[in-house]
Amino acid sequence: MFADRAKISIRSGKGGDGHVSFRRELYVPNGGPDGGDGGNGGDVIFEIDEGQNTLGEYRYKRKYKAQDGHEGGKRRCHGADGEDIILKVPEGTVIMEAESGKVIADMSGDNRRQVILKGGRGGKGNQHYATPTMQVPKYAQPGQPAQELDVLLELKVIADVGLVGFPNVGKSTFLSRVTNAQPKIANYHFTTLSPNLGVVDTENGGFVIADIPGLIEGASEGVGLGHEFLRHIERTRVMIHIVDAASTEGRDPVDDIYKINKELEAYNPEIASRPQVIAANKIDCIFDEEESPVQRLKDEFEPKGIRVFPISAVSGQGVKELLYYVKEMLANTKQERIVFEQEFFPEDILLKENLPYTVERSEEDSSIFIVEGPKIEKMLGYTNLDSEKGFAFFQKFLKDGGILEELEKAGIEEGDTVRMYGFDFDYYK
Repeated sequence: MFADRAKISIRSGKGGDGHVSFRRELYVPNGGPDGGDGGNGGDVIFEIDEGQNTLGEYRYKRKYKAQDGHEGGKRRCHGADGEDIILKVPEGTVIMEAESGKVIADMSGDNRRQVILKGGRGGKGNQHYATPTMQVPKYAQPGQPAQELDVLLELKVIADVGLVGFPNVGKSTFLSRVTNAQPKIANYHFTTLSPNLGVVDTENGGFVIADIPGLIEGASEGVGLGHEFLRHIERTRVMIHIVDAASTEGRDPVDDIYKINKELEAYNPEIASRPQVIAANKIDCIFDEEESPVQRLKDEFEPKGIRVFPISAVSGQGVKELLYYVKEMLANTKQERIVFEQEFFPEDILLKENLPYTVERSEEDSSIFIVEGPKIEKMLGYTNLDSEKGFAFFQKFLKDGGILEELEKAGIEEGDTVRMYGFDFDYYK
């Protein structure tokens, strides 16, 4: 069975705990604290694998976990970092947060590798907590906890052109004629159970065609197989709408086109508005010379700007003209690949957690405000403040978490300093 969807649970590694120990050597009295820092937890990373074309391996194993960081050791020994876990996916995979369906990452184009969940930062050993008034610190910082997330993986094939139409209208035969693809071809409905890809070579360049399994009326509501594969049309720039012009199964070709376009409209109006061309197939089976079904199609759709090409996928008649026109259509549509923008940021989970924190004015210096607590500690454990994205999240965290409001209530003014676990920031509105 073609696997183009999977739901899995991912978990980053927990940060290793800092260590509590004291230097004990002969002739070294009162050696002081020497507990080492814990190692960082491993990240969860997604990476494109050119050799994969389905999400089959995620159908059976549902839980993936990066390695935890190791605890720090004596003599200031740093604990080992946990190993990252790298999950390989085919190009075109979209990673979404399972509950909301919002996009976390689109593994296509230039995005070949992305860290989805950061491992927890390792805790500091007791060597960091020695002060003139506390020379024997008997505590160390615990490692940051792991992050967990349920994600939905959805493969949306990457093709320039999508073949759409009712079952048994000749889409697979057309694909096998114009490309090297070898789809199953037989005289019954739903011979195609998964999208087939093929590359068309023309004198002025090539393009990729995806044969989308047959749509039927009601597909957008879950009828037939079409609803399972409508997502694969989302990246295509042009659609070839193949119809049975000879009505070999008793259906009206004009009515077929309206029905399929209605399903595309119901699924996603933006897709239905993309450039389309009609391939009136099976003209070798038309024997009624009085009423031309091809002319009916042209009279109906060409005034609306949709060209109609009579073809025979079996004999090859009219196919070359259709392909040249499709290549011209592609040249006149925007070149950039359709990429799904990030809508969900795993760090945002921290904003929703109702963890405690405190805001206090320093007794030694009234212009310094100290913000501490599990909420702040956890945020700093997952956020890289050196990066532009990380610092932007930090600012959003302070605002949305109500921390800025608390600072203002405590009497902070512009130019004052905010101190958070060794990080100092100047406050400006």
